[in-house]
Amino acid sequence: MWAAMAKADRPEHPKASERFNEDKASYTLRGSDQPDIEAGVAAIREVVQTLRPKPGVYRMLDAKGDVLYVGKARVLKNRVANYTQVDRLPLRLKRMVSQTRGLTIVTTNSEAEALLLEAQLIKRFRPPYNVLLRDDKSFPFILLRTDHAYPRISKHRGARRSKGHYYGPFASAGSVNVTINALQKLFLLRSCTDSFLSRRDRPCLLYQIKRCSAPCVGRIDEAGYAELVGEARDFLGGKSGAVQAKLESQMSQAAAALDFERAAMLRDRLRAATFIQGSQGINAAGIADADVFAAAANGGHFAVQAFFIRGGQNWGHRAFFPTHTEGLSEAEVLTAFLAQFYEEVPPARLVLVDRELPEAELLAEAFAGAAGGKVEISVPQRGDRRRLLEQASRNAAEALERRMAESGTKAKIWREMAEFLELPEPPARVEVYDNSHIQGTHALGAMIVAGPEGFLKNQYRKWNIKTAQTNDDFGMMREVMGRRFARAQDEDPDRGSGMWPDLVLIDGGKGQMSSVTDALEELGIEDVPLIAIA
Repeated sequence: MWAAMAKADRPEHPKASERFNEDKASYTLRGSDQPDIEAGVAAIREVVQTLRPKPGVYRMLDAKGDVLYVGKARVLKNRVANYTQVDRLPLRLKRMVSQTRGLTIVTTNSEAEALLLEAQLIKRFRPPYNVLLRDDKSFPFILLRTDHAYPRISKHRGARRSKGHYYGPFASAGSVNVTINALQKLFLLRSCTDSFLSRRDRPCLLYQIKRCSAPCVGRIDEAGYAELVGEARDFLGGKSGAVQAKLESQMSQAAAALDFERAAMLRDRLRAATFIQGSQGINAAGIADADVFAAAANGGHFAVQAFFIRGGQNWGHRAFFPTHTEGLSEAEVLTAFLAQFYEEVPPARLVLVDRELPEAELLAEAFAGAAGGKVEISVPQRGDRRRLLEQASRNAAEALERRMAESGTKAKIWREMAEFLELPEPPARVEVYDNSHIQGTHALGAMIVAGPEGFLKNQYRKWNIKTAQTNDDFGMMREVMGRRFARAQDEDPDRGSGMWPDLVLIDGGKGQMSSVTDALEELGIEDVPLIAIA
């Protein structure tokens, strides 16, 4: 047990211990895995005796060493000791204490550092008693590079390794793609790769449809292209009015000079600018850069609506539906949401929220490093900011209403599916498998996962085929299933993590079904329902 837990608790990043001053973890494992509140209190008290009055993060562990809950504290000793006063705990935390058999402790230099580490660990371990941000897909940005004579404009996700200016976040890939298409019409910037650019000896189709200035073949010089890049930076940086005024002036001058071809080109660019502004949908007048959040609750379910305002322009909005929110208020859910949300997304210097948050000052302190300066978390009471928040609140309530209606419909479908397939209950996790290759090479096996709330994209997996021949679809399926379930047996033999499927769906016929059955029987697994659809 000790060896397994030690491996699981290694810092995810090599310098994590330097950043957070990680102390040696305190472990106490005792008793059975059956809920027992007295055993939980005893385990907590034993660790409390070793704690110092320092800020940090604690992890509640069950009898197997799995993380039940991650929490932070300004004074660890006081916070952890509160869990021994079970009469004062809500039912949700009483259940957690009854399952607790040990703790790990990490001290930090400040409570703000503890908040950042807490968010990292929640994302890493996804504990059942923490509020979880279900949609953890990274947000896209627009990247305008600076390391080339003819900078490229492109969509970007992930770490910022390329040299250039990043604009975002955008709420979705779709909103980025639409914006980039319009920006290409407006500024005629290239979107091709450097290698593609260097190989061209004639303009590509984008030049023909007036979405690129064709620097690849010298249709524009460096100075002219640099002027377009400067205009694009001004537009994305909030100076769209000045850019439009310049285009209008140039169009009038071209028309006066009877240069109607140039005037028409400038007219098309002006229309593209108007399209971008018109597609914003939400009026952000008077607000330069801000992130806007509003929460809605109904029957124990929550929605958080986010708007992203950059340079006075709305770059999209998205609704989130946090899970594991039993017994929490909107303010508590929104606080936990923000800590996890900004683990991946750089915060704006102004964060507008629709209610007072008990830890607003701590959140602002924690976000300042990523924002590059002081962050203000504000609850505006009047003016443009208040109107924007009211719109976000309406969106949150409407999104939650739609979500609950969809969930009711989905639940009915899943019940009917369980009845049709003669399953004992509706499945909580369905895994779907298929194989593919490209003309006999690059063979892959893939798994997608779905549950009652929809597709669980962060749990999708793919496998490079290692042993089976690419023309042997049965063998590839056998290999994929063998590797997937051998690992499941190794990592979760008791099936307590929720990562075992209640139903497996195979894209194939009797042959694929037989291969999967053989693979599972070799592992001694005979109780996972299988379906093959040809």
